[in-house]
Amino acid sequence: MRRKEFSIEEEQEIITFLDQSSFGYLGTVSPDGEPRVTPLNFIYMDGCFYFHGSLAGEKMKQIKKHSSVSFTVAEEFSLIPSFFSDPELACPATSFFKSVMASGQAEPVEELDLKGKVLQRFMEKLQPQGGYVPIDAADNRYRGQLKAVAVVRIVPERISAKFKFGQNLQPERFDHIRSELHKRNEGRDHETVDMMRKYCPFHQQ
Repeated sequence: MRRKEFSIEEEQEIITFLDQSSFGYLGTVSPDGEPRVTPLNFIYMDGCFYFHGSLAGEKMKQIKKHSSVSFTVAEEFSLIPSFFSDPELACPATSFFKSVMASGQAEPVEELDLKGKVLQRFMEKLQPQGGYVPIDAADNRYRGQLKAVAVVRIVPERISAKFKFGQNLQPERFDHIRSELHKRNEGRDHETVDMMRKYCPFHQQ
């Protein structure tokens, strides 16, 4: 069951999460009607998702046949073991995470100027330290490469976000889990505690 208390509707929260994430999962339908999920890098720009690949790749064949796609980005912060809540039952075991799910139409980008802009954004996201000549369709060093690569835009028809950080918990259990994460202090536990404070304002201290 989808819990409405985990839903995030603020556009800037969603954009920030997508800008900080580099990996997502593209859902397509193969030419023979089978569902496929492909992990890939992406950018989110001007309200659309973009990815790139081979002009003759499987993704392009699938999209040419069925342009309706889904795209999911998810990031797990901390696993919450059952014994944080109950000394015997396994039922309370869960995880705290952020996710964005979108569905819409995928369309190839043909304009070289836009291809250059998209791929430049990829570089800024994945190689922020620089060390390359900026991608520009007017630069002859890149023009041939831009013609040879496929860039696809996903125009979302529906988009939803779910950030789960204990918003549904009663205050006593919420505080106990937060305390246990402080004590465990492994992986991203410290970040998870910060997210709990951020998204559960009625529990802030």
